[in-house]
Amino acid sequence: MARRDGLIALSVAGMSAMSALASANDTTAQLGAGGLIIGRSDQIAMESEDLFISPEKVTVDYVFRNNSDKDVETLVAFPMPDIEGSPYANVDIPVDASDNFLGFSVSIDGQEVKPELQHSAFAVGLDIGKELDANGVPYFPFGDATLKALEKLSSEVAADWQNRGLITLNEYDDGSGMKSVREPLWQLRSTYWWRASFPAGKPVKVAHSYKPSVGGTAGVSFYTDGKFQGQYDDYKRKYCLDESFERAVEKATKNSGDGFPPYTETWLSYVLTTGGNWALGTIGKFRLTIDKGDPANIVSFCGAGVKKVGLTTFEMTATDFYPERDIEILILQPYDSPR
Repeated sequence: MARRDGLIALSVAGMSAMSALASANDTTAQLGAGGLIIGRSDQIAMESEDLFISPEKVTVDYVFRNNSDKDVETLVAFPMPDIEGSPYANVDIPVDASDNFLGFSVSIDGQEVKPELQHSAFAVGLDIGKELDANGVPYFPFGDATLKALEKLSSEVAADWQNRGLITLNEYDDGSGMKSVREPLWQLRSTYWWRASFPAGKPVKVAHSYKPSVGGTAGVSFYTDGKFQGQYDDYKRKYCLDESFERAVEKATKNSGDGFPPYTETWLSYVLTTGGNWALGTIGKFRLTIDKGDPANIVSFCGAGVKKVGLTTFEMTATDFYPERDIEILILQPYDSPR
């Protein structure tokens, strides 16, 4: 394993026998989400965080403790990733056509919590929520309900919104003739929040889960003509790719017989650096588990002291952990593996 800036890159290889070139049209972007943000408090400490990440789900189990002699009530929030409306967007939305587009759920001490949703819509830097509400247009920029609501706008309102950059006309031929569809250009910003009580001197267990947004390509974008090139330097920095990763890709490429790595790329992001509002700003005991999904997959991410703990799982643990960077995960999947 290669060390880089005190971080260890871990790569585990598997082989297949198919190949293809990736193109921009075969790329899907991912949305980065993360953990909870607690209202700033010098009394509440995070004793532990147990974080599990896979392409299918993210689960996080926390233990908070109020170290003061008085009960504390504060806000706890889960920021959803921003979504940009665009007719050209190609973003993975795990739960389509829903305000809760990540399928977020949360519990405290085993009891399910029904959080409030605060969301807003911005276009050209302006809050346009009142205008959307007045015209019955959902904030979620993708999905049939929003498109149908935009279709019902009067021509005067539609022209005004188009001139101001709130919507655009997407014109195309679907085989039955030209179509002209009004589509949103606004940005959706969403946060789930709730009030939580932390009794004096007692631990409080908070658990939440969601389905991650997963990006990727139809091929490997950083290896062509028998060498690592293009955006590979950026990949090395982002995912801590090392020599064992390179050897695995080169071997699979050689075995494929056509000069192309027989993999697709999968990307996951977890925002770890937005927290720290609890006492000391560190996590007493931190455990990260990443599941690459299939034994044949190759996975790489940055972390110190990473160990393989299962057929497809890798673990990193730390004490008094301060998150200095977000978690970025690259998984290479053989072409014959399901996405």
